[in-house]
Amino acid sequence: MVKIVTDSSCDLPENVINELDIRMVSMNVDVDGVEYKERINLEPHEFWEKMRHAVNLPKTSQPSPLEFEEEFLKIEKEGNTPLCITISSNLSGTYQSALMASKMMKEEITIFDSLAGSLSHGVQVLKAARMARDGANKEEILEELTKYRKTVKIIIPLFTVENIVKGGRLNKLQGGVVKLLNIKVIAEGIDGAVEVRKKVRGRKRFIEEISNIIQTLKPESYKILGITHVDNMEDAQRFKSEMEQLYDNEIIINDMGPVMATYAGEKGLILAL
Repeated sequence: MVKIVTDSSCDLPENVINELDIRMVSMNVDVDGVEYKERINLEPHEFWEKMRHAVNLPKTSQPSPLEFEEEFLKIEKEGNTPLCITISSNLSGTYQSALMASKMMKEEITIFDSLAGSLSHGVQVLKAARMARDGANKEEILEELTKYRKTVKIIIPLFTVENIVKGGRLNKLQGGVVKLLNIKVIAEGIDGAVEVRKKVRGRKRFIEEISNIIQTLKPESYKILGITHVDNMEDAQRFKSEMEQLYDNEIIINDMGPVMATYAGEKGLILAL
């Protein structure tokens, strides 16, 4: 049987991870010199509060190859086949860590780069885990994942650009202009990297523009849709309701974990469509 391994930045709800026996390797988070393991000793709500009061932008880093190897060996010992799905290799070194671990094994493990983050990565993990539970083999799962990865649309509404600029995910000059003019940014994930889609002045126009994007993207019927937020359930629920009125897809809403929240910043959202 195939068992899915992923990293903690996928932002799937804990009950889903437990129900489908998804094996999770935790990423590292440093807040003002104190080291944490995401979702082991640092949960989203706790992190949001620490981030607000942090002197410096929290730092994140990938798990070690040994941590992935340990999980792979455990699955093989159970008589199962590991299949690992990671956060985008353009956002983190996690994919490379998992790849190194794979090469340390007697038989190489397949490592799949989701080219996504948060629930846009998580829905790929969820799709794979459900297929594995239902008896699909590795090749069948990889075929579906490849199709899913090509069509997933990632929208990233940022209420503040401070974190994403400090973290080097957005040009400093662009960020400075945006902050000066009180402009809000709607970014998007393209080929695993983050790019600016639109800049909007004022909250009202910002919300309207996100609603327009939701209406125009028209996700395929087989997709699972996802929304994560940084202490912003109000807007997350608003957009979930809009999606429910437009589409029949399954929709997951969850707190954004420390790794992704570090860059999305206060009130930030990530929508997987």
